[in-house]
Amino acid sequence: MLSGKKAKIAVLVSGGGTNLQALIDAQNSGIIQSGEICAVISNKADAYALERAKKANIPGFVVSKKGLGSQEAFEAKIKEILTENNIDIIVLAGFMCILSEDFTKAYPERIINVHPSLIPSFCGKGFYGLHVHEAALAYGVKVTGATVHFVNEIPDGGKIILQKAVEIEEGDTPEILQKRVMEQAEWKILPRAVELVSQSI
Repeated sequence: MLSGKKAKIAVLVSGGGTNLQALIDAQNSGIIQSGEICAVISNKADAYALERAKKANIPGFVVSKKGLGSQEAFEAKIKEILTENNIDIIVLAGFMCILSEDFTKAYPERIINVHPSLIPSFCGKGFYGLHVHEAALAYGVKVTGATVHFVNEIPDGGKIILQKAVEIEEGDTPEILQKRVMEQAEWKILPRAVELVSQSI
């Protein structure tokens, strides 16, 4: 990476933005030094993540698939924002839309996602949000965790960057487990992975 030049990061969100907040906090505390969050893009106008972006003085954008009428138009609009803001790295932080192969191929090893399990367990189509933790508990695993990986055309199929394990405890519900995985794994490894990738740009 060129000295003094930071990688420009866009964070794609759909909801509350807790992972976005973890990234903003990591940027403020110096964990992320080689990159800078320059845009937050939400597919929902009422996502609280946009409020978090506003508080941190990060430009926020809303791109609605419903409003644009097709996956192609939706992705074209996102690409337009990424290009206008000279974005180097895209971070999917609770982004509830599957991106097409055309989109992911345009940014090889530049799109990062955090998934709330130790891939290859409990991942792929249909495994998102609480479903992942429900499946882990139903299966009876003793250890779960989170994975940060590059995004390709296969859901949760890209190269793994970092993983962190989290113990399953007696009496865990999917909600309790979800919170612990976020606090102990997601919010720790996502900023570290973003810094690692930013260094390589």
